[in-house]
Amino acid sequence: MRCIPPDPHFTDGQSAEKVIWNQLKATLPDNVVVAHSVQVRHGRAEHEIDILVLWPGVGLAAIEVKGGQISNEQGQWFQSGGKDGKHKLQDPLAQSQGAAHAFKNWLADQIGSQLASRFVYMAAFPYSVVSPEWVKSGNPRALFLDQNDLKSPAEAIRRAIETEGGGTVPLATRFLERILPRLEGSFDQPETSAAGYEEDEDRQDHLTERQAVLLTATRSLPRIRFTGGAGSGKTWLAVEKARELCRSGKRVGLFCYNKGLGMYLTDQVGRWKSAKPAFTGEFHEYVRSLGVPHGEGQDYFDVEMPTLLLVSAHGLPEHEKFDAVIVDEAQDFAPLWWEGLRACLKDPETSEMYAFMDDGQDVYKRWDSAAAISDLLPIHVDDNLRNTKKIAETFKSFAGANFTPRGSTGLAVRRVECTEDEALDVASNCIDTLIEDGWANNQIALLTTKSRHPIHQDYFSTDTIPAYWREFHANESEFYGHVLGFKGLERSVVILCVNGFKDMERAAELLYVGLSRARTLLVVVGDTEQLREAGGNQLDLALSRAQKWSPAAS
Repeated sequence: MRCIPPDPHFTDGQSAEKVIWNQLKATLPDNVVVAHSVQVRHGRAEHEIDILVLWPGVGLAAIEVKGGQISNEQGQWFQSGGKDGKHKLQDPLAQSQGAAHAFKNWLADQIGSQLASRFVYMAAFPYSVVSPEWVKSGNPRALFLDQNDLKSPAEAIRRAIETEGGGTVPLATRFLERILPRLEGSFDQPETSAAGYEEDEDRQDHLTERQAVLLTATRSLPRIRFTGGAGSGKTWLAVEKARELCRSGKRVGLFCYNKGLGMYLTDQVGRWKSAKPAFTGEFHEYVRSLGVPHGEGQDYFDVEMPTLLLVSAHGLPEHEKFDAVIVDEAQDFAPLWWEGLRACLKDPETSEMYAFMDDGQDVYKRWDSAAAISDLLPIHVDDNLRNTKKIAETFKSFAGANFTPRGSTGLAVRRVECTEDEALDVASNCIDTLIEDGWANNQIALLTTKSRHPIHQDYFSTDTIPAYWREFHANESEFYGHVLGFKGLERSVVILCVNGFKDMERAAELLYVGLSRARTLLVVVGDTEQLREAGGNQLDLALSRAQKWSPAAS
């Protein structure tokens, strides 16, 4: 017998329906379909058929079920229970009749023709007895199933359909097959790795927003260094801190090191309706806005540029100086940059300063960032919120002893074995395979560790990097980048293409950044020996538990 649903959930108040359901399953022929709690809405009227029987070669029966002791006194129906021992009851047969008519009308709209099959409406009282001789106008005894009838209900239902049911013909099997999909209402989600990722990422967003408690708890502290591992919500906290200070009427600068993150921060504050930072973006762009000439080379950026900023800052009008500065990815700032920023404050000794940083992601390895801001009170942010646990486990060894993944378990990390020379081509094949598997192209980022992907290189060769980053933030297609430029950013899917390292001393930090950029699915492409040498035995152990994967070659 086909049941809809196959295993209904009966509440405590539906024990009578459960009894009848089990009796029907035990006594009706195998080709009969029985549906529980069929909800019908036709126009504004709402109805429910407690149990619907669809019997090929016979017809249909809508059954209204009433538990307890049922009685009728002078035309009024009663049901046991209540403070007086019984209470009035709506006519059960009239209920069944209304639901049956609504079902017929709804079905006609669905299939485009009137139901001609025999269709009867009935009432069942599994705990009551109705005399075989009982008579009531408009209520034939054959339409009621009492305690005795339900010992073997099949014949009683068949007889009611054939003698009392409306309609002219038996229910045809082919017509039944047209009805069933509309009764079941089945639909599936695609069986792909992409299915359900939105819920995980919404949960991650919710967890991140709960970090606001850190800002509330520290609002009276004017100088703080928030230190935490990847995925702990530091960038979100930096933006929210800027919002809080701007709303209080302060002149705020929100800074970072790289262009991609700078455009992200600009995009975030650009959505605010009012009270925005006086400056948002890359530190060196701010310096240039003050008239400091552009230069080249590392010594210019690390020493000459901030030295020139110190000179310019002394000539700044008071109203152009900051009440507060906020720096995201603060580990990337050179010591002299901090001196320059302090000079741009209204009071270099007491004005507010907030740094958000992760010493483990100090991929440039040119200075001790924390030493330059030792006067900022350290606050540790240990919980990882922006990655699934499967992803977080791959970079846990880089993130520190107190690093605690809080996300959902998530999809298995995928591991694609290849040589360093093959990595770019193999990683490109991964994009095509993931799209075929249901991932949207704008969910995917391919990040390299050494040479750029050819598509990425084209932007550098044509000097169109601003357009390159605008396309990333427009979120319209897959992204090709380098790990160094992707700090502070993320995508649902990241393909980490380990195509070598320019400096093995910085390899571990590069891997830490690259592994932690994926929110839902991480694919690691590269050579096992090289990954072990760069990331150590703990990374090797974590990746040994990853799913071995071979993307289709294009």
